[in-house]
Amino acid sequence: MNSYVLSLLGGRLLIAAVTLLIVAFTVFAATEVLPGDVAEVLLGQSATPEAVAGLRAAMHLNDPAILRFLHWLAGLLTGDLGRSYANNMPVKDLIGTRLLSSLKLAGATTLFSVPVALTLGILSAMWRGSLFDRTVTVLTIAVISVPEFMVATSAVLIFAVYLKWLPALSFTSDSLTFLQLLRALAMPIITLSCVISAQMIRMTRAAVIETLNTPYVEMALLKGASRPRMVLRHALPNAIGPIANAVALSLSYLLGGVIIVETIFNYPGIAKLMVDAVSTRDLPLIQSCAMIFCVVYLALITLADMIAILSNPRLRR
Repeated sequence: MNSYVLSLLGGRLLIAAVTLLIVAFTVFAATEVLPGDVAEVLLGQSATPEAVAGLRAAMHLNDPAILRFLHWLAGLLTGDLGRSYANNMPVKDLIGTRLLSSLKLAGATTLFSVPVALTLGILSAMWRGSLFDRTVTVLTIAVISVPEFMVATSAVLIFAVYLKWLPALSFTSDSLTFLQLLRALAMPIITLSCVISAQMIRMTRAAVIETLNTPYVEMALLKGASRPRMVLRHALPNAIGPIANAVALSLSYLLGGVIIVETIFNYPGIAKLMVDAVSTRDLPLIQSCAMIFCVVYLALITLADMIAILSNPRLRR
């Protein structure tokens, strides 16, 4: 690995760190302008002005915003996410089990959707213009055009109400067997897979087709290479970078974009926890959930960029 590649990788990490700092400031500023007073929400409408003022002082809400931001940022860097206003307990204790549930759902969706999406995208590019390609293209456009709440509602109506194969609400427990857990997660997995797979298929297809149009792939075809060999041996290795970006962009949705899915299926994940925190104006919990979503997104995008750099033979040389 040459010094130029190392400098590119270091530059990507530096950009990710600066972006994360900007995002942290934006998240803090956005929660600060939420309507209502935290102290009044916690104490209720019958609270006296003295009680509200005392609680604001105890929670350091009267301190300048920049001091509160620096204190919160220092806590993030040391792993201290603060205490939940509504639950009066450490935020990391509240997030722990919820984050594990969301990661479990995201992992199951990834294991199902990524192989299916990559296979369909590569086959569509391989047989471009065929009936299979046109069918996959129409289906992906149809899925992308439908809002995710409609996909979730349709899944409930079909699999829970009419067919009665799956439960309408999802739940997890340590006592569940693997098949019981798979059945409980089936509805959210189906919904999320439809949402992220469609975009992944289109981006994978476009990346492989672009590589197939390069001169060296056309030369391999003229030399008698079969279409599967041309795609798998020559085109696919050089399309790893764009495909990695397609996968990263799609998977980054799984934590931050599952709010509707977790709400519809009453799934105890971190997205639903954030929705509940907004209703109680629990600022430390809102900020921590938002930062987790942003960290995961930036980590996936940065990882995809690094894979694209490392898979580029011209940069390696």
